[in-house]
Amino acid sequence: MDKANQLTQRILSAIQRTIGPADNKIVLHEPEFKGNEWEYIKECLDTGWVSSAGSYVDRFEKDLCDYTGAKYAIATVNGTAALHLSLILAGVKPNDEVVVPALSFIATANAVSYCNAFAHFSDISEETLGLDPKLLKSYLDEISEKTTNGLRNKITGRRIKAILPMHTFGHPVEIESLVEISNHFNITLIEDAAEALGSNYQNRHCGTFGLAAALSFNGNKIITTGGGGAILTNDKKIAKEAKHLSTTAKKSHSWSYIHDKIGFNYRMPNINAALGCAQLESLEESVLEKRVLAEKYKQAFKNIKEIDFVLEPKNSRSNYWLNAIKINEKHYHIKDQLLQVLNDAKFYSRPSWRLLHKLIPYRNSPRMAEMPIAEKIEKSIINLPSSPFLIRKKPIELRSNNS
Repeated sequence: MDKANQLTQRILSAIQRTIGPADNKIVLHEPEFKGNEWEYIKECLDTGWVSSAGSYVDRFEKDLCDYTGAKYAIATVNGTAALHLSLILAGVKPNDEVVVPALSFIATANAVSYCNAFAHFSDISEETLGLDPKLLKSYLDEISEKTTNGLRNKITGRRIKAILPMHTFGHPVEIESLVEISNHFNITLIEDAAEALGSNYQNRHCGTFGLAAALSFNGNKIITTGGGGAILTNDKKIAKEAKHLSTTAKKSHSWSYIHDKIGFNYRMPNINAALGCAQLESLEESVLEKRVLAEKYKQAFKNIKEIDFVLEPKNSRSNYWLNAIKINEKHYHIKDQLLQVLNDAKFYSRPSWRLLHKLIPYRNSPRMAEMPIAEKIEKSIINLPSSPFLIRKKPIELRSNNS
């Protein structure tokens, strides 16, 4: 057996030791319904309150506030809708630019495009996998200038209106440093916290640092509402306007249809919120289980020097939404072979997203000339099965020091 085959088999063996045999295909991340989901959904069906009006929507928003510490939450049909509305509320206008990490799911950039604005791609940190504050500060110092109309890109002539960091795989970015950058350049910070429910930076929940933030409750997230998302904000005015715009900007009236703006049909249905309420009740348990799973992976991989297990950044508690390994540079050539071996063995694994500026819709978007860290991460990252219940496939032998 050649060295590449030996290495892929060692990594496969480490995964098998971590989560046990794959009798059936083990997917990347799947929902678990172990609490009051059936009861709450049945109540919606029995009472007929299944659409966007209903008590569970309000309850879900309150529960999100209680868990995250945000003052306000507005439930939406999905995370992209939450991000779109957040950017509108931040004042992003057509022809503006919004700084976005080069490594992210395409929805981050798409939400900017929905505003007829331009995603402006920046390099990332190897530690956090999110926007690198030092690189970004230096870059903005070089290519921008402050004007009476805001921060101007000297190359394109457009206004740079906002910065949109994303907490990759649930790992918090250096958010306080990014807040300092947004304050220094007078640009608004909106958080893409789609993957970060349950993650904290310096004991403060991700999604509570900027003007607003977007959460996602898609079927593969740490909790699910089927489809769904939410806006978090500490600004009362922003919250009120978000709720108004997400309900087609309809003015409250007993029977008349009065709409005072162009709004959106973005409000989460009650039946989805009911599912979310039940899921939130076991969220902290899931976070702790996922942290145990991450610790087990870490221990299983510690003697495989050709890879590094991706750990939570300093000063943070990660929900470890997706566990990941980084292949060392001289072994990049085994990546596709390793993915094939793992998937053939029924352990569903995937590479990171393709860098956004390499995708057809964004090839001509403004960006840093060189983004070596994003390039490195794209070549090296593989995500592994990460469902919290995987630690229950066999007795738990390792405990997280931080959980």
